[in-house]
Amino acid sequence: MRTEVDVVVIGAGIVGAATALALTRAGSRVAVLDRTLPNTAGSGTTAGNLHIQTIHTRRPGQGTAVDVEQLLPLQKSTSTLWNMLDETVPGLGLNRCGGFMVAETEEQVHALITKHRWERAAGIPTEVLSGDEARQALPLLGPSIQAATWCPWDGFAEPDLAGPAMLRQAVAEGATVHPSTPVSGLTRNDDVWNVRAGDESWFTPAVIDVAGPWMAPIAAMAGISLDLVPTSLQMHCLSAEPRTLEVLVQHVGEGMSIKQDRAGRLVLGGGWPAGEFHDTEAALTRLDSTDGNLAQVRRILPTLGQKQLLDTWTGPVVTTPDEMPVIGGLDGAPGLFVAGGTYSFTFAPLWGRILTELVHGRKPDLDISAFSPDRLVHFINH
Repeated sequence: MRTEVDVVVIGAGIVGAATALALTRAGSRVAVLDRTLPNTAGSGTTAGNLHIQTIHTRRPGQGTAVDVEQLLPLQKSTSTLWNMLDETVPGLGLNRCGGFMVAETEEQVHALITKHRWERAAGIPTEVLSGDEARQALPLLGPSIQAATWCPWDGFAEPDLAGPAMLRQAVAEGATVHPSTPVSGLTRNDDVWNVRAGDESWFTPAVIDVAGPWMAPIAAMAGISLDLVPTSLQMHCLSAEPRTLEVLVQHVGEGMSIKQDRAGRLVLGGGWPAGEFHDTEAALTRLDSTDGNLAQVRRILPTLGQKQLLDTWTGPVVTTPDEMPVIGGLDGAPGLFVAGGTYSFTFAPLWGRILTELVHGRKPDLDISAFSPDRLVHFINH
């Protein structure tokens, strides 16, 4: 079976969904292929935070620090795009509740003040509060909190709603989605890519690889070796009464986030490591990550730390050696574009817009040269 389209998007997680929607709205004929069911891997298992103010530079166990200052222009831009999507995509599950970033030591307080200066320069509104001011604003905060920053733009999107809502809208506007269609071949001839999956082939001038932990194997089919490493992270949730916590709380120096979802659960994130990544099944949970995450809650939000642990789960992500995002075209494979890595959930609408501009031969408004995938290319097979 042979199909001709303008763009093939490989991966139907939140980045693939946002990209398919942006491309479709720009007039492209789009086919989205996913190895299993959409939103069942990383995008559907993440904590779903929208990181608009700067967050901690390292998740637990992470060696290389994120260059968080460099990401702020992207965070401001994606914040605007999330608002625009909320107006045009039914059932997005967006909650712009605002968020506190807390600090417990003098060094962390200094980090708060520094990041506030960066945020102000980038046009992101944050306010620095003393520990007492923070507790007055959010009495749940414990006595160890020395200072906090407040950002009204912070929030989250329900991870089981956001990606599927964008994908449904893309289909409603003309895209086609092909679940349980793992790509088995990717070759280029006369400026046209042949994307093979089983007995089917899609012929297209542009291929977008947004397959998350499977990005590198997809690129390898085109002869490109990308230095990307899949890993698995762990999330937890606690029981709570409705409207117990109506903001997002994060820690400036540690991997920690907590907010209350629409089901009333307190969802804990922060990048705690899970067991080893598996290609076809969820990674195992780690007791030390559970204990560490719960200890943070007991310290930072003491009354919430006494709540019952309801569930623990894991989800895969893809990481780069410099822990920065990756987006752009590949010099060794014209017409092949990739996007993923750090902040993929937050950046999904922005990556969709930028990839659409690149596919159409336009230069993006934002400078993304530092995030080029060519920095991750080991070798190219000709």
